[in-house]
Amino acid sequence: MPADGRDGRIEAVLGPTNTGKTHYAIERMLAHRSGIIGLPLRLLAREVYDRVVAARGAGVAALVTGEERIVPDSARYWICTVEAMPDAMATDFLAVDEIQLCADPERGHVFTDRLLRARGILETLFLGSDTMRSAIAALVPGVVFQHRSRMSELTHVGQKKLSRMPPRSAIVGFSVENVYAIAEVLRRQKGGAAVVMGALSPRTRNAQVDLYQNGEVDYLVATDAIGMGLNLDIQHVAFSGLSKFDGRRMRTLQPNELAQIAGRAGRHTQNGTFGVTGEARPLSDDLALAITENRFAPVKKLQWRNARLDFGTADRLVRSLETQTDNEWLTRTRDSDDLLALKGLMESAEVRARLRRPEDVRLLWDVCRIPDFRGISQTEHTGLLEVIFGFLHDGGRIPADWMDRQVRRIDRADGDIDALSKRLAYIRTWTYVAQRQGWLDDESHWREVTRAVEDRLSDALHAGLTQRFVDRRTSVLLRRLKQK
Repeated sequence: MPADGRDGRIEAVLGPTNTGKTHYAIERMLAHRSGIIGLPLRLLAREVYDRVVAARGAGVAALVTGEERIVPDSARYWICTVEAMPDAMATDFLAVDEIQLCADPERGHVFTDRLLRARGILETLFLGSDTMRSAIAALVPGVVFQHRSRMSELTHVGQKKLSRMPPRSAIVGFSVENVYAIAEVLRRQKGGAAVVMGALSPRTRNAQVDLYQNGEVDYLVATDAIGMGLNLDIQHVAFSGLSKFDGRRMRTLQPNELAQIAGRAGRHTQNGTFGVTGEARPLSDDLALAITENRFAPVKKLQWRNARLDFGTADRLVRSLETQTDNEWLTRTRDSDDLLALKGLMESAEVRARLRRPEDVRLLWDVCRIPDFRGISQTEHTGLLEVIFGFLHDGGRIPADWMDRQVRRIDRADGDIDALSKRLAYIRTWTYVAQRQGWLDDESHWREVTRAVEDRLSDALHAGLTQRFVDRRTSVLLRRLKQK
């Protein structure tokens, strides 16, 4: 991803949801001999990878996320999560999707780094919301803008009870408990619902979406994960709440975030509607109008973190990560999970004693970047990272018998959907570890093992969700009535 884009065309394709921006990026990439596209979610990377494989064959397509790595020898098109985009790779084409996530308090600094430094040799595309126009114009010299408009109308229809919800509706909740409660009601009243959440594996998510897309159920209950991705056949979006937990606190969703989700209603030239349900307060007339007309306050500050890291000592690394910027468009991001983990580990005398060379500091930082998929507590996570760092520093590898115990403990398909969801979150830690080069003796073996466990848990979770939230007899009866 060379930072010098002077010879290549740089274009920002901006507009609301459902305007074909991602489809356009795939087409542009395939028009070049090589390309890389960065996407905000592993689910989306998998969707785009499947499309590229269908268009060009598996031999030329690579998929690289924190937890998956499919890289054939003849790979020319790289589909990645934004965090996993390779730094030193030069390709003719480069794209970053959902570039408005530069303003996200949790992950924004990664997107901002790509906006400032990632370029294709011949063509670079940034895709996202119109709210980014001024920021991109100020930070990216020579950028050309393309505006995309919806091909269908989006209309606000106010409040609807769940019992009155029209078929082909997506009801959006912002917690697992909320999603499950709504799906339970829809099972009793409407025959069932498919469930889509960001924490689902691509395999579970796709199986749930298939239930909805093939008409086995007429309702989708989802978190804001449906705000991003390839289009589904949704005619109405209903918000069951307007606040979410952002990893640190509960906050009200911004108007442009609501629009991102509401915009999933309607497809191509088919019109869509949106509103609220349950205990969500009604949308104000001004907010509803802003969503239908896609008019929002521009992004004024992008999250930023210094990319020039100093690995001389651990203290120098922290100082380089905490460097401030004097650019008026950028603000230093809050301490991310990886930096919090680094500070936590530096309090350990055992860790400090191992930090004798810059290579030790770099290794510690690599370990700190293991995401906290389990979400138990910062202390638990830091403790796990300390064990992994000790193995890698002292022996150069994570011992196979220790790794086997961690994975074996999770490899059980019994229990309710909460137990299965928890195990699925836990196995993500080990699929991530298995993807790191040089951390395990037989990497390909562990990649296969962890992937197989994830697949078994995914299938069990899909079966559990379907059993709990789909009344097969009612859904078959309703489908027959609809066909008549």
